[in-house]
Amino acid sequence: MVFTGTLEIKPRQGLSQLRFGVTRSEAEKYFGKPEAIEHIDDIKDYKSIVWHYWKYGFSLFFDDRLQNTFSCVEIDEGDALLWGQPVFKLTEKKIIKLFKAKNFTQIDAEEHEWGEKRLSFDDAIVDLYFEKDKLKSVNYCAPHNIQDVLLFPN
Repeated sequence: MVFTGTLEIKPRQGLSQLRFGVTRSEAEKYFGKPEAIEHIDDIKDYKSIVWHYWKYGFSLFFDDRLQNTFSCVEIDEGDALLWGQPVFKLTEKKIIKLFKAKNFTQIDAEEHEWGEKRLSFDDAIVDLYFEKDKLKSVNYCAPHNIQDVLLFPN
């Protein structure tokens, strides 16, 4: 299966049809070659390879601790869907209601001094960042024990 252009945010599972835990080779088959590659190795006990797909507005993270498999994604503004809803067009209240409807209720929020607000759903492993009440980015990761995620071949 190859990416068609509509991103589907799937907490605890993956992005569109790409499941957490797949290799970089499998990610490349699905999304194509990344426009840029970044190596993060300056954070204590954390190394990751990040593939940026600027034209689609997202980045894939491949964690060293998980044998460089797909482990996190960051999506910036766009037409991404969350459970069928255009998440970047939803208000914070509607996003909270949507997560609660899916039984994700561990909510935390923090106002940063630079004006950005982080809304986290810890049980979904999702962070949403707002600027002036508008959703700007969604970051989410695989469960800590990736073996808990069912992996299906693409």
